[in-house]
Amino acid sequence: MEPFKQVDGRAYPFGRKNVDTDVIIPAEYLKTISREGLGEGAFKTVRAEDGNVFDNPEYAGSPVLIAGDNFGCGSSREHAAWALNDMGVRVVIAPSFSDIFSSNAFKNGILTVELPQEVIDRLMEVAESDPITVDLENQVVTTPFQDRFEFAVDPFRKSCLLAGLDEIGLTLASGDAIAAYEQKASAARPWLVKETN
Repeated sequence: MEPFKQVDGRAYPFGRKNVDTDVIIPAEYLKTISREGLGEGAFKTVRAEDGNVFDNPEYAGSPVLIAGDNFGCGSSREHAAWALNDMGVRVVIAPSFSDIFSSNAFKNGILTVELPQEVIDRLMEVAESDPITVDLENQVVTTPFQDRFEFAVDPFRKSCLLAGLDEIGLTLASGDAIAAYEQKASAARPWLVKETN
């Protein structure tokens, strides 16, 4: 996973409330176990609407998505986080998130930032024409207009994102401790160790 320190760039001013995971990535895309190519199917029903923000070239490749309350509700499909990643989204800012979506996003290197609705309204306004900066290290969202919005983040999630560690990375980071334990356990219970020839 790529370390996350700060993201600067345009933001999709989406703003819709109660966007479920089926809207983020429709069920027809759940047949794959690949994380690549899902961005093409992301927000398919929204993209069918004239003038939607996701097909506006002005926002193409934006690393930030601004959404409404209860983003990511519905089923627990991890494909929703995969699709956002494939679109290039590194941060989703909303007043609230589904717990399962927030967990899946974190496990896939996406920061979820909860801010009050009045802040979302301001960021939606800024996103129409200017970039937004999300600084994880200092836990602040800023704009070119001197707006500064602090946000809370779980310390464990913050440290993992800053270091670029997913679950596999966390396990590998403990490789020496695991090897030492295995060696000690093998010495204490040699009958459990299968000999290989």
